[in-house]
Amino acid sequence: MADFLEFDGGFAPDIETMDREELEACLKEVQERIADLDEREPADMNSEEYEAWGDLHEELEDLADEITDRLEEMA
Repeated sequence: MADFLEFDGGFAPDIETMDREELEACLKEVQERIADLDEREPADMNSEEYEAWGDLHEELEDLADEITDRLEEMA
């Protein structure tokens, strides 16, 4: 498997049970993971590695959106 995918480690927080402080910390971590992933973008856009990178990137972006939505609900 691609080297850049190993950092994920099954990161799957339960955002429904988190308070505001936990959500903000989680959002920060997700944003850091996205930034790290951006630095490791594979050069070959037609490779399986790039497809896996893109899938993970999309999952993290979706999670960031869900956390942001949850924070807005709490406001």
